[in-house]
Amino acid sequence: MTVMTSLLASEQAPSAAEGVFSLMWLLIAFPLAGAVILLLVGKRGDSWGHLLGTLTVLSSFIVATFLFFAEAGRDAENRAIEQTLYEFFAVGGYQVDVGLLLDPLSMAFVLLITGVGTLIHVYSMGYMEHDPRRRRFFGYLNLFVAAMLLLVLADDYLILYVGWEGVGLASYLLIGFWQHKPSAATASKKAFVVNRVGDVGMSLAILAMFAAVGTSEVLAVTGAAERMSTEWLTAIGLLLLLAACGKSAQVPLQSWLLDAMEGPTPVSALIHAATMVTAGVYLVVRSGPIFESAPVAQNAVIVVGTVTLVFGAIIGTAKDDIKKALAASTMSQIGYMMLAAGLGPVGYVYAIFHLLAHGFFKANLFLGSGSVMHAMDDEVDMRVYGALRKVMPWTFVTFTVGYLAIIGVPPFSGFWSKDKIIEVAFDTSILAGVAALVGAGITGFYMTRVMLMTWFGDKRWRDDAHPHESPPVIVGPLVALASLSALGGAMELGFLPGGGIEPWLEPVTGYTESDHILPTIAYPIMTLVVVAIGVAWAWMVFGRDPVPVTPPAGSVLTRAARADLYGDTVNEAVFMRPGQYLTRTLVWFDSRGIDGAVRGVAAGIGGLSARGRKIQTGFVRTYALSMLAGAAVVIAALLLMGGRL
Repeated sequence: MTVMTSLLASEQAPSAAEGVFSLMWLLIAFPLAGAVILLLVGKRGDSWGHLLGTLTVLSSFIVATFLFFAEAGRDAENRAIEQTLYEFFAVGGYQVDVGLLLDPLSMAFVLLITGVGTLIHVYSMGYMEHDPRRRRFFGYLNLFVAAMLLLVLADDYLILYVGWEGVGLASYLLIGFWQHKPSAATASKKAFVVNRVGDVGMSLAILAMFAAVGTSEVLAVTGAAERMSTEWLTAIGLLLLLAACGKSAQVPLQSWLLDAMEGPTPVSALIHAATMVTAGVYLVVRSGPIFESAPVAQNAVIVVGTVTLVFGAIIGTAKDDIKKALAASTMSQIGYMMLAAGLGPVGYVYAIFHLLAHGFFKANLFLGSGSVMHAMDDEVDMRVYGALRKVMPWTFVTFTVGYLAIIGVPPFSGFWSKDKIIEVAFDTSILAGVAALVGAGITGFYMTRVMLMTWFGDKRWRDDAHPHESPPVIVGPLVALASLSALGGAMELGFLPGGGIEPWLEPVTGYTESDHILPTIAYPIMTLVVVAIGVAWAWMVFGRDPVPVTPPAGSVLTRAARADLYGDTVNEAVFMRPGQYLTRTLVWFDSRGIDGAVRGVAAGIGGLSARGRKIQTGFVRTYALSMLAGAAVVIAALLLMGGRL
């Protein structure tokens, strides 16, 4: 059991109202206020809405920076601060307060969300400059950031769920922002529906917590994990995993992520780097004691992460759309994080470490792809790129830094974070370690493919393409993110206030050194060799010969990767078609059975009424004759009955 639960009983934690920590609520208040203003002010805010939207997130980042240094100045055991804002609701003896929990884990996410979020907002000022609905776009971005901050700061799973649903709403609005495109409208609906499947798991998990513990407070639930029955823990763990699969696009709920690229590129960067897809990893790590006490659920996390990291990597090898290639990469990289989170105290720290490093280099890569699209008249097909390094030197250099970071070349950030996951995976499960190692090799292949098809080779530009370097408002955030991608290893080396990533997170997640099955130096050497093989393989396929503008048929695996390994086909066959048939059957039964019975009764009564109306002629002589006949019948009946008596 990790020491996460010990925070509940700590009596030494200072009051949340003390000093700078009383400003915690401003982290959420700034972007939330920006969203409200931008979405309600109307067209009057079109000229300054983007400035306000950026300023609100920047303000949150400034507050977060002050909070970080204040928190780092405390002893490790006193870095968890709780702040109750107001009562949410009370039913009988059950009360839920809107409260915040700022500890080293949530602080790591707050800095990522507000820091990278600010850079994405600055980038968006240039990228969305000519969009007539730019003010609304920034309002949605602010809403996204505010919801994600509530998610990671909530001290109660029920309040976390509010942020969870807010993230889902904001993603729906942003993915479908260009709803005039049928593909964007469809993608937003798909993301919304698939995530609702995962959200059912989240809501049921909260109900199960209340049934088992009597509360949904985060620290109370995780603190009670040792006393709960295995059945309750397994159910809650599996339901939380289902929720995480939806938000983090893990198998089997991964199908929405690639289609989500229909949104503007800053949305892709925000979803993939700083907000939505990281929520599932946060949920699993925050709920670590539950999974540690439920081996079935914990092993399920390992299986999901391992399968997804290979699944996403294979898909990335065949995508010609630059954003979809990067989206498949995100699916794979989140798989690494889920794998590490499933390993328990030996992996929690590295799951979060890779999440932070990934936030830097994946935002860099996505925004870099947006810069390329900006220069290529919104073209996303890498087969009509080529030789762009000559006309876009700044974007090329920053993109290259992100490339080196994601494939794990030292000393870039990915080398320090992903290699540690491979290391602890090998030490825990040979199968998981081999899968993680193979995934690293495939990552080297598909990312080198992206580099070669985009930046090198011959010009394959369309006739109307006139590529050029992006303006400073776009290049500036790229330089900042490239710098973070290059220097992210400082989190492992301890060049930060509060020490390295391990001592910083250990008070919350716990940390256990794994028992190495190989010499420590063997792991990075082995990984670099496999990555080099993947890079060389990509160069042999795409670097030596010209890239054809029309993609060749390819192997069976290539065709399967282009079809997202038939994820949509499986969903259609297993869920959509049976659902359609069930719906049609119910409609038929309703119309022919239930409605038919109702209509039949109505028709019968109506027929009897029609026949009854024929008797009502309106003539007195007819009624008199009827009365006489009736009286005769009654008299005859009485005579017959009297004769028997």
